[in-house]
Amino acid sequence: MTAEQAGPVVRTPHGAVRGRYERGIAVFRGIPYAAPPFGPRRFRPPEPPAPWDGVRDAGAFGPTAPKPPYSEAFAQYLSDPVIPGEDCLNLNVWTPDPSPHARLPVLVWLHGGALTRGSSAVPVYDGSTFARDGVICVSVNYRLGVEGYGLFPDAPPNAGLRDQLAALRWVHEAITAFGGDPDNVTLCGQSAGAISVGALIAAPQAQGLVRRAILQSGPPEASERDKVRRMVRRMATRLRIPATAAAFAAVDRELLLRTQAEVGRLSSPVLGGPAFGIVIDGDLVPRDPLQALIDGDAAPGIDLLMGWTRDEYRLWLVPGGLLDHVDRLGPVALAGAMARCHAGHEVPRGYRALHPDAGTAEIAGQMVTDHILRIPFHRLADARPGTSHLYEFAWPSRLPDLGACHALELGFVFDSGDVPESAKLAGEGPPEDLATEMHGSWVRFARTGDPGWQPWDTTHPVRVFDTGRPQTTHGPRDPELALWTTPPTLPAPTAVRRLRRSVTTTRHH
Repeated sequence: MTAEQAGPVVRTPHGAVRGRYERGIAVFRGIPYAAPPFGPRRFRPPEPPAPWDGVRDAGAFGPTAPKPPYSEAFAQYLSDPVIPGEDCLNLNVWTPDPSPHARLPVLVWLHGGALTRGSSAVPVYDGSTFARDGVICVSVNYRLGVEGYGLFPDAPPNAGLRDQLAALRWVHEAITAFGGDPDNVTLCGQSAGAISVGALIAAPQAQGLVRRAILQSGPPEASERDKVRRMVRRMATRLRIPATAAAFAAVDRELLLRTQAEVGRLSSPVLGGPAFGIVIDGDLVPRDPLQALIDGDAAPGIDLLMGWTRDEYRLWLVPGGLLDHVDRLGPVALAGAMARCHAGHEVPRGYRALHPDAGTAEIAGQMVTDHILRIPFHRLADARPGTSHLYEFAWPSRLPDLGACHALELGFVFDSGDVPESAKLAGEGPPEDLATEMHGSWVRFARTGDPGWQPWDTTHPVRVFDTGRPQTTHGPRDPELALWTTPPTLPAPTAVRRLRRSVTTTRHH
């Protein structure tokens, strides 16, 4: 048997691992970067894995973190494999040259899923395309839901974020042996993964571990502690236990996951509601990450690539028929969106004037997207001109009603449109030239910090990825975002509750 047939062997800080050669790429899957977070380690910060003797096989994806399945409405669009086992704090490496002299750029991928779902084993996140183009790709599993982001009086917060920091430290120590340059690491994530990227680059403990950052459809932010506490307390009430980590650790895991799914079923970016999130903890997250980055107190010299999809909200509203329902609600839905965004009546009036043919769902959805995503990205880019690049993904899915929805760009970023799971969001036959352009931009950014278009300045350049060659447009969202500068006249505080009650009735019938 030749060395290539046997598979590449690389020594990590905790022991040697044997990967596989796949189409000329060395692939290592399921490498532990921390000990299994179970037993006495449950709800605790990650600890190093136990070292091993000999060569550990790294041919298959490792266990995924405990998580509830997507609802039937969302599962038709999103894949989320489940791999059983306790050793879930693991990562994967795709490298074209597993030798210490290669010194290749590295991209570390943090998956999305509202901090409650997702994993590195989703087929769309195939890192071989980055390795094919000379960038080592590392994808990470981390704790989710109440296990990773519950807020308890007897356990440190942000366990899942601490897992991600442990993975970054592993990359810094180990990636040279896989052919990577530890001084040229790009941290990249989408949705909740992007929110995690923002928190990590702002974290004092992560300084020096990241050279560049990519935030796709998720801004740097810290959740309100009470919002996370309400999620935990509602779970505790249903389970009839105290809202402590010790009590939660004693509950059957499947029951815990079912309860988490039930309590969180009405939470969404549009509706708000209790949800898990990263919180200010005085330690890893000492202050609001967005403000720290804007003030220049964190991540000096880090290049930023940030962006959104044109119709983010459609993935939040199309499954289950909520898009049509919100349109029918009319003023109730708009009042809910205004309360959700702390906006007055002048904001939806302005959107109506700019988009006279838009329905209520589109107005409300774009308002929420601007409030939680585009405005923070604009503020951050304004504070860091010259080193920030912004984009908009505008190509519409071939599936009905989805448009250019949240997460649709992932198959293009990874150039993985040929895997069946990509078609669940994009439909059949997505344009290959668009994937070539978008993936190529990410590769260029990971190599040099320049994705191929003008960096942010006072003209507000935004790269728009759509059918045909991408174009740079100046200030495409400025008219809408200008509406938010007027002090709001707030709607009644019950508006969001009325909207949620209406949605609950719809889902139950």
